[in-house]
Amino acid sequence: MKFLLVVVLSVGISLSASAQLSDLFNISFKKHVRYPQIALKQNHPFKNFPAMALAKPKLPKNISLEGEYDIELQESAIMKVAQHNMRFRIYDIASYNFSDLAKLYIKEKRFSEAMWFLLQSNNISRQQNNDRLTLSNLMDLAIVKANMGDPVKAQEDLAEAQQLAQLKGLLANISDIQKELKFVQQFKPVLTKAEWRYAADALITPNKKVD
Repeated sequence: MKFLLVVVLSVGISLSASAQLSDLFNISFKKHVRYPQIALKQNHPFKNFPAMALAKPKLPKNISLEGEYDIELQESAIMKVAQHNMRFRIYDIASYNFSDLAKLYIKEKRFSEAMWFLLQSNNISRQQNNDRLTLSNLMDLAIVKANMGDPVKAQEDLAEAQQLAQLKGLLANISDIQKELKFVQQFKPVLTKAEWRYAADALITPNKKVD
């Protein structure tokens, strides 16, 4: 009986304490009312801003973007690839590397170096029957020799190029060869022999055969 009385008193005290706490902190155990969520504005003001166009800098005329330093970088890069291909006997690609070097030297009016590398390229392209590259090299050789003051040899290279084009059916190149022939016949070189530059580092000799 005593035990039941103690339990009843404990429950009464706890209910009284809960009511006091509820009044003290203004706590309501009723179900809260949920209000509708406020809709966010969908249009974004930043999307309405006009797109900003970047101003393109205007370069002054007669300014070349390809300086001497860029030429040296190209020369070094092609030379490394050519040496690699020759070392590992990738001769067909090396012949194009030599031709690219020659074109670079022609652009820089380094005609003696250009002729040396054209001879290397031609030596390989002839042995591998790369007629198109041989034809291109002969035409470049004619330009080089004309600039070096040897129009007779230049015309001989063009005559060989035309004969090769006719023999191999490369008829599309004949008109270009004839145009270059007229140019060589009327061309007067600007550089003297004392101004020629020579290739210092030989990779292979013109008459050396490749495997």
